[in-house]
Amino acid sequence: DPALSPLAPALPGPPQRALVTGGGGFLGHAIVARLRAEGHAVRSLARGRYPEVEALGAEQVQHDLADPAGLQAHLDGVDVVFHAASRTGVWGPREAFFRANVDGTRHLLEAARAAGVRRFVYTSSPSATFDGRDAEGATEADCPYPTHFHAPYPESKAEAERLVLAANGPAFATTALRPHLIWGPRDPHILPRLVSRRRQGRLVRVGPGTNKVGICYIDNAAVAHLQAAAVLQPGSPNAGKAYFLHDPDPVLLWPWIDQLLVAVGLPPVQRSVSPGVAMALGGLLEWVWRTFQRPGEPPMTRFVAAELASSHWYDLSAARRDFGYAPVVGPDEGLRRAVAWLKANPPAAV
Repeated sequence: DPALSPLAPALPGPPQRALVTGGGGFLGHAIVARLRAEGHAVRSLARGRYPEVEALGAEQVQHDLADPAGLQAHLDGVDVVFHAASRTGVWGPREAFFRANVDGTRHLLEAARAAGVRRFVYTSSPSATFDGRDAEGATEADCPYPTHFHAPYPESKAEAERLVLAANGPAFATTALRPHLIWGPRDPHILPRLVSRRRQGRLVRVGPGTNKVGICYIDNAAVAHLQAAAVLQPGSPNAGKAYFLHDPDPVLLWPWIDQLLVAVGLPPVQRSVSPGVAMALGGLLEWVWRTFQRPGEPPMTRFVAAELASSHWYDLSAARRDFGYAPVVGPDEGLRRAVAWLKANPPAAV
């Protein structure tokens, strides 16, 4: 696999000992795989155990980050932390998101510093800065944290990112990466949901379909984490800073979705609604789900409507300049791999 064996390692130098939170998750697993392919020792910390992580030769420890008791012991001897674990989703109790994403991050930062870890790479999200408006070629400086969020997930990610960047100091270097719309094989969220909903006739385009977005292939997101860790140290250019990440060229979102659907044997999206209608419907459905305590998540929310209708892609020059961000898988190869995986693993109905 060329994505797992680039000409130069993303984290060069002598073997290091890394702790990866959420090693059984989509991005966490890819980070573990990349680290192991480059010869580093890896400890994966998660609430469960995963045979696929063990197969990579990584040590596994079970721990809930919301519980600080005993956490420091898992960080003893660790050179670098990759904090990829997160509660994700567009719906759910605010306190559950904050317990996992904010309290968990705070506890991990405190334990890492107490254990003498010197580098901490946090997986944030562009949604931490998403205010519902278009962001086209935006830099990190162009995108402050919003004063209002449409969902608890982005709010919790923004708060956790603040904690991580504030923890940066002379003996403890931190950075935050914001990969946008991670996709590819093993994706448990975006690709299976698109395919499943189109198969059921429930996928509707929001807006005219001209919005452009940045998407981040899974191996490119994983490599970026190692590239950031490779230069991270107190006083380095990326210490105490957050970075947007995606593949070099943004895509027209809805034509890209249609291309994916056609490649797996489904017709392109044919129905559409205006952004205003989608936002109103999302607000109504949120009220229904909240008032009547409906199970699962609403089929549309205001956050999802805004994401699907707006353009959001970013200027990647800061990541390129400060830690040499360089993707290893191009869009055509990424799509080929994703389609092959989707055909071999047909999504269940959602």
